[in-house]
Amino acid sequence: MTEQLVAIHPEGYSSNSCVYCQKSSSDSSVTVGMYPSRMSCLFYQAIIDRGWVRSGEYCYKPDMRRTCCPQYTIRLDVGEFSPSRGQRKAVHRWNRYVSLGKKNGGSAETSNGANPSKRKKTTTSSSPFSLVKSLHAAEASSVIENSTTYRFEVTIEPSSMSDEKFELYSKYQADVHRDFDQTKSKFQAFLVNSPLEYSPIPYTKEPPDYLPSNYGTYHQLYHLDGKLIAMSILDILPFCVASTYFIYDTAYERFSLGTLSALREAALVKEIQEHGAMEMKYLYMGYYVPASRKMRYKGDFSPSYLLDPEQYSWHLLKPLVPMFDKYRYVSFANPVHSLEGHDMPVLEPPPEISDDDASEIWTWYEYDDWKPLKDSVYWEEPSQELTLLRTIEYLGVDLAKKSSFMFSE
Repeated sequence: MTEQLVAIHPEGYSSNSCVYCQKSSSDSSVTVGMYPSRMSCLFYQAIIDRGWVRSGEYCYKPDMRRTCCPQYTIRLDVGEFSPSRGQRKAVHRWNRYVSLGKKNGGSAETSNGANPSKRKKTTTSSSPFSLVKSLHAAEASSVIENSTTYRFEVTIEPSSMSDEKFELYSKYQADVHRDFDQTKSKFQAFLVNSPLEYSPIPYTKEPPDYLPSNYGTYHQLYHLDGKLIAMSILDILPFCVASTYFIYDTAYERFSLGTLSALREAALVKEIQEHGAMEMKYLYMGYYVPASRKMRYKGDFSPSYLLDPEQYSWHLLKPLVPMFDKYRYVSFANPVHSLEGHDMPVLEPPPEISDDDASEIWTWYEYDDWKPLKDSVYWEEPSQELTLLRTIEYLGVDLAKKSSFMFSE
C-alpha cells in the first residue's frame, strides 16, 4: 500500500421498521452500512455523492428499490438560491423579536424591563434582502451594545460534548419525538462522534473569526441571552456544507427555527466561498423522502437537485415531483426502471469483481496481514464475501480501491 487508505469495517445489510411511514414490519427499511475508522472529508464527499450518509460514526446507504420509503440525497445550489418571501419573513420576524421582544405583533416581552419601543431595529423590510447580512443583522457582534432586547449569538465549534448540548437534545427528543430515554453516551454516539478528519480550508482571503478554519464536523450553536436554544450538526466538506441534524428548544417553535437554520447554513456556504474556497457551492440537506410529508419541506429551497439512485447524476427536483405520485421508487436517469406498488424486487447477488480490481482492493483479517482481496481468505473462502462485495457495490470499485476492509471475530 502506497497511500493512506480509509479503514472500513463493513456491516452489510440491516433491516428495520421505517421511521417515515411507521410501518410495523421490521424489514420495511433496508440499508447497507459500515464503520469507517477514519475518513478524509474528501472521501466522505465522494460517498455522499453516491447516496451515503452518516449517523455518528456509522455510515449507511438505503437499498432504494427494497425500502418502503426511498430516500433521495438532496442538495441546494446556493449560488442560484433566492430565498422565498416566506423564508425572508422568517428572518425578519426573528430579527424583530431579538430587537424588540415582540411576539407575532403582540406586546413586547423583555428580560431587562426596558422599553422596547425605544430599541433600534436591526432590519427593515424596505431594504434589499441580503441573505448573509440579514442573518447576521440581529447578532450581538453586529448591533450596538444594549440596543436590542435580547443578546443573540451564533457560534460554530468542532463537535464536542457539553451538558447544555445534552440538555437541549434531551428536551428536544422528549418534546418532538416523545422519546424520554436519553443518556449522554447515546447523545455522544449520535451527534458528537464523527469519523471525519479535520483538514485546512484553502481560503485565499482572510476569513472572519466566526468562519471555520478546517473541513470537518461542527456544532453551530444558537444562544439567546446566554441560553442554548438551538444547535445544528454540520459536516463542512470540500464542495458543500452537509446538514446532519438540527435540534431546538420548542419554546421558540413559532419562529420557524428549522427554516432559519437552513438559511444560515446556505449563508455559511456563501461566506466560505466568498473568502476564496471556490469549490464550496452546495448545501446538502440530507434525504428528501417523497412519502413523508414532514420531509418534503426541503423542496421549498430552490433550486434543489436530487441524486439519481442508479447513475448518481443530479436532477432538478421540481420537474420530478409528478413522478413520485405514480412510483414508489424512481430512477430519474432511467425512468423505465421506476417501480410502482409496494412489492419489493428480489435481491440480486452483488456484481462480480475482476481479478485486476481484486488486486487493488485491500483487506485485513484478525491474526492475518494486509492483503489484496485476490489473495485474501474472502477470495477462496468467502465467509464474509457477501458483506464485503455488497459494500464494494454500494461504494463503487473506484472508492473501494481507496479503502481497506477490516474484519475481526
